[in-house]
Amino acid sequence: MADVHIKGVTKSFGEHVAVDTLDLHVADGEFVVLLGPTGAGKT
Repeated sequence: MADVHIKGVTKSFGEHVAVDTLDLHVADGEFVVLLGPTGAGKT
């Protein structure tokens, strides 16, 4: 396995900012879950 590092991610849809400067570190052996309603853009 390996660690996952995400740094400074921003995602906008037109003028709407959905994610602003996301920093995330998932260490080896950890689990991450994205929760949200159907059609919310989790994919």
